[in-house]
Amino acid sequence: MIPNSIKVPVPWDYVAPHGALCLGVEPATDFDKRGQGDDQLRDKETGERVWLVRLLDLDPDAGKFGGSKEFKVKVVAAQQPVPPTSAVPGYPPMVAFTDVMLTPYVDSQRCKGAATKCRSRLAWSIKASKMTTPEQTSRPKAA
Repeated sequence: MIPNSIKVPVPWDYVAPHGALCLGVEPATDFDKRGQGDDQLRDKETGERVWLVRLLDLDPDAGKFGGSKEFKVKVVAAQQPVPPTSAVPGYPPMVAFTDVMLTPYVDSQRCKGAATKCRSRLAWSIKASKMTTPEQTSRPKAA
């Protein structure tokens, strides 16, 4: 039997083959602890802090059909990840991630009442252990 929370390890190049620009890093909020002092989300397995890295996908087809080119990656680390310096001054830096895990879930936010058609979809939660520059990740060798 397949577990409800299957985690699929993938290389970063599968997630963003055209690359991704880092738009910012912020702490993930644990909504159950909101207003109780330290409300930052902790990883269930390690107890480390969870940080959300906002990214812009450079794939030209990413924004098709009303979708967003922006996505987030959860980074599990004790300290806030710091993006690398940008190769082009004035532009966000390109980033990559190591130890990337995908977890599927049903995004039912598009379901609005019983009278309309439900447009829920399969979505992916992306978790990683470290943010790096694209040159530091291992790329698959071409055949």
